[in-house]
Amino acid sequence: MKILLTIFFLSFFNFPNAQDVPTLKPRIGKMLNFGPTVQKEWAIRDKAMSDLSEGNRTWDELTPEEQATFEKYGEIYEDMWDIVGGACTWYCGGGQDTQTASSELTAQGTSTYNAQNAHDLSYETAWVEGVSGYGIGEYIEYHVEPENPRMTEIIIVNGYVKSDNAWKNNSRVKKLKMYIDNKPYAILELEDSKAEQHFKVDPIGYGDRDNFELLKKKPGFTLKFEIVDVYPGLKWEDTAITEIYFDGIDVH
Repeated sequence: MKILLTIFFLSFFNFPNAQDVPTLKPRIGKMLNFGPTVQKEWAIRDKAMSDLSEGNRTWDELTPEEQATFEKYGEIYEDMWDIVGGACTWYCGGGQDTQTASSELTAQGTSTYNAQNAHDLSYETAWVEGVSGYGIGEYIEYHVEPENPRMTEIIIVNGYVKSDNAWKNNSRVKKLKMYIDNKPYAILELEDSKAEQHFKVDPIGYGDRDNFELLKKKPGFTLKFEIVDVYPGLKWEDTAITEIYFDGIDVH
């Protein structure tokens, strides 16, 4: 019986053969820039947004510069580091998971590099592996609850994007090997770019969602992302990933 259940579970998640793991290439999304000009614009937007929300000024009382930055960056994001904002996204019903990693760089002052940073929906923080060298073979693992909506897209923000120096000086990932419950699923081939990188995948998770209480009793699963190859940093071998987050279905 146990063997039959194992076979069913593996086929349910549609694993490729271990000898035939596909290589996925990304669609390049939004380019990220947090330089001085962008920081100044966000400071102006944040002040204008605060004044509007608190009723201190009306839209017509904002300066043309304030109106321009408000229109450019919108009102759904809490600040310039916010990834998904307040709009209704897959995360309205997703994100019930925890993260662990094979290693983590030791915190330096108030800066941390733990696994949770890779799924805090912030561009400001990053997971950085903590072993000598480039971290080949190190991994981050997501522990996903069964009620989590199905994932159809893996979105990766490669390297440490909070500043140009942090991004260039730290190593970035060139290839990640993705596993579902420790079974190889795909090689994610990343570009050396500060842009968001989107990988389409077949739905990952449970499709039978009519009985939510029964769904919660099903076994959870893990997604593991293992560093296979890197783009070396100019100053440090430490390899960083700012964010691995998801989009999908079963929310609306």
